[in-house]
Amino acid sequence: MMSAKPVLLFFLLFTFSLFHSPLFAQKTKTLIDSGDKAMAENDFFGAAIYYNRAILQDSSDINIQYKYAEASRLNFDYGIAARFYAKVYKKDVQGKLFPQCAFWIATLKKNEGKYKEAKKMFDKYAKKNKKKKDDYFVKKAIQEVAACDLAEVMVASPDKSIHIIHLDTMVNSKVSEYAPVEVDSVLYFSSLRDKKDRDKKHNESYNKIFTAIQDSIRWHKAKELDTVFNREGIHNANTSFNNDFTKVYITRCEQKNAQDFMCEIYSSDFKNGHWSHLKKLPAEINKTGYTNTQPAVGFLGEEEVLFFASNRPGGEGKMDIWYSKINKDGTYGPPVNAGKKVNSIEDEITPYYCKPCQDLFFSSTWHKGLGGFDIFKSEYKEDAFGEPKNLGVPINSSYNDIYFTINSKKTQAFISSNRVGSYFEEKESCCNDIYSFKIPKIDEPPVKVDSAKVFVTQMKLLVPLTLYFHNDEPDKKTTAITTTKNYKKTYDDYIALRDQYKKEYSKGAKDKDYDRAVNDIDLFFDDSVEAGMQDLDRFAVLLMKVLKDSEKVTITMKGYCSPLASTDYNINLAKRRISSLRNYFMEYNNGVFAHYVNNANASEGSITFQDEDIGELKARPNVSDDYYDTKNSIYSPAAAVERKIQIIAISSFSSNK
Repeated sequence: MMSAKPVLLFFLLFTFSLFHSPLFAQKTKTLIDSGDKAMAENDFFGAAIYYNRAILQDSSDINIQYKYAEASRLNFDYGIAARFYAKVYKKDVQGKLFPQCAFWIATLKKNEGKYKEAKKMFDKYAKKNKKKKDDYFVKKAIQEVAACDLAEVMVASPDKSIHIIHLDTMVNSKVSEYAPVEVDSVLYFSSLRDKKDRDKKHNESYNKIFTAIQDSIRWHKAKELDTVFNREGIHNANTSFNNDFTKVYITRCEQKNAQDFMCEIYSSDFKNGHWSHLKKLPAEINKTGYTNTQPAVGFLGEEEVLFFASNRPGGEGKMDIWYSKINKDGTYGPPVNAGKKVNSIEDEITPYYCKPCQDLFFSSTWHKGLGGFDIFKSEYKEDAFGEPKNLGVPINSSYNDIYFTINSKKTQAFISSNRVGSYFEEKESCCNDIYSFKIPKIDEPPVKVDSAKVFVTQMKLLVPLTLYFHNDEPDKKTTAITTTKNYKKTYDDYIALRDQYKKEYSKGAKDKDYDRAVNDIDLFFDDSVEAGMQDLDRFAVLLMKVLKDSEKVTITMKGYCSPLASTDYNINLAKRRISSLRNYFMEYNNGVFAHYVNNANASEGSITFQDEDIGELKARPNVSDDYYDTKNSIYSPAAAVERKIQIIAISSFSSNK
């Protein structure tokens, strides 16, 4: 799901502070001040407790509700966060007090896998704040609109050849396990399970590195490595080996506050049958004052390099992927940023390089994904990294998916994730577990992607595609069943009436009722009328792509009529509306589709339009059939939502298959 600073450093660490103060006895202001202080120290768990107690004393204060939602979100209590953001959003109708509330609701919707709902809210947020072009939240919202589209496609087209295995309690526990690396059936990983060595100041266990051995049947119970790797009083994590397994790298981190860490990379050599004491890497790697973490050895061409994540200056955003050449004498070259295609204004972490396939794997919160951190790969070609590709479902989920690695035999991959099913003590999604899945031989040629199938899937995700009309449009007061108007024309005319709809629907309303009426009209035009046109344009673009791939496409359309007026008249009106949609396709892009309509050439693509019987909508109690009550019979959202047609189905097959 959403990102957290600990995962940006060297692991996903979820902090749980203990409080013993008699909070109920404190005054509301004192509780809020304590919560604000905890937030400033990134102690989100503590802040949530204080704000919760404040709400118990004053449940109506919208400011406390928003603070509680923020703390809960950052503390991974997504259910509580969503509930209180919704309360705030309902009260703050115009979003003047808390403009980012809608953004966070959209983010939580995405984390739940409700991509259509999330897309609408992200799109609405971006449009409302479109003048703030350089604002981070606007940029992120625009990116997330596209990400939601891709997420729907990935969820609808999972890779069924991949079977994700949740490692059992021999490896995983109710706290976080992460950074898996398997070498010859020995799994190295990091965990918070050591209860003996604890950070008393922050009231948590120090991270340690563990190993678990796998035989032909099962994993054996994990064991903590010795003090060569696990120094007491500090966090130890992130194991990475060089190509011949004679050198190991790990990260050690000191905790600065409840969420922030300062990390440095160490190495050890295997000589004379044992590992040497760990030594801190030089300043080229461990830049003073910045976090340097998650080491991973790879090869760019014939040069051995060390990949790592760092928030040092000169990057593209927060945490970036960097690499440094490992010289033959054991020194390191100046770090190089992996570039704009890999790194972004947000966080890129947990690098892993696959030499045979020449791919850099990493996790990111910015590149288009399913939610939180997704795992991507970028091919190294012609001395540069290419555009990242999302690994898709089921490798990625709407939760945090990080630390992709491949075992030494190149037969199995591992990830760490806090997806549903991971073990936890108090709250779901708190903690990461290790998962594995089998992979095909890496030296096999890549599987050819059926692009037409992908585009058809994207089209199907847009169905049912609903389009809306102004009252008695197109062509008022006629019984004709066809029209010369194009749906785009009726849409443009409809959009131009937005202000009139606001004026008519808000008549007689005052104060909050007036604001609510205006907001309801904006919601309808944004989420229904404009969204429908956007989907139709996207449908047309995809349709052109599949037709060029010789697909035979059948588009089934259906009109609806209201039971509040004459059925015969409305049936003809619904047919005119379907006719306007046919005209849209026939005239699209200077008639580019005309050649394909009922195309008899078996070797080319074709379009067949099919109409379903007209559907009758059930009467709604809040929709008036009074000709003179235009507010409720024409201009209300309840009435407007009934004036529609839909593309209800799409089917296709290819003559080339």
